[in-house]
Amino acid sequence: MVCSKNKIKVGIIGCGAIGSGIAKSVVQDLRHLCEISGLYDLDQQKVDTLEQSLNQTDLKRSSLEEILKDCDLMVEAVNATNTQDLIRTALTAKKDILVMSVGKLLNADDLFSLAAENHVTLLIPTGAIAGIDAIKAASLAGITKITLTTRKPPAGLSGIPYIESQGIDLDKITGETVIFDGDVTAAVKHFPQNINVAATLALACNAKDKLTIRIISSPTYTKNSHEIEAEGDFGRIVTLTENIACPDNPKTSYLAVLSGIQALKDFCQNIRIGT
Repeated sequence: MVCSKNKIKVGIIGCGAIGSGIAKSVVQDLRHLCEISGLYDLDQQKVDTLEQSLNQTDLKRSSLEEILKDCDLMVEAVNATNTQDLIRTALTAKKDILVMSVGKLLNADDLFSLAAENHVTLLIPTGAIAGIDAIKAASLAGITKITLTTRKPPAGLSGIPYIESQGIDLDKITGETVIFDGDVTAAVKHFPQNINVAATLALACNAKDKLTIRIISSPTYTKNSHEIEAEGDFGRIVTLTENIACPDNPKTSYLAVLSGIQALKDFCQNIRIGT
């Protein structure tokens, strides 16, 4: 990481709701700590739109390599089939990285090893849930049972192949309906844009085999909510987070964007509050 007296150069790949939200915060709120060194997205129109909203020019980059050449820290906000490769490339280039597509880190021990080998920081924000600090502490004593129950309105689950394969018609749901009940690996596989919190919880709890994920939907829901219940030798933890959806993307919680911004701010200030 660069010296604290200098602004940290932040390169962003992925200019959707999350990447754009972080970019706007860098320009508006964190400008005394960091600055955007480049923006990249396969959809160049998204970059153009974001540049205009930031009232800045010359930020567009044509490749990941161009982003890495100029930045100190890379923000990953892509969630594509090759996201692991993008993260690996950044770590190999010895760049610190803020990973927003946390599901891509599940069962990716090699990426953690690479970060340690190259002495770079792999930042994983808490996301749209509460209690990760307590879960991490509790894992030291041992977690015997842990459940994440996610509740979303049908609109937040539209267009997901798994739901269609199960014969679930979201338009015909009239009350609380269990969409998924299973392990975290399957949850992240089938709901890659909806359940990053499940991966974060799995990485934090050190008890992935004891983690159950439930996804429930109802037309009466107006918010995305995540409820965690954990038990073990430490006692019992119960948390409930009710999230407002991002205006630009109903599949993303606003708190997830804010969490990424706060993680970046803490990194730039060399400050950590909580476990």
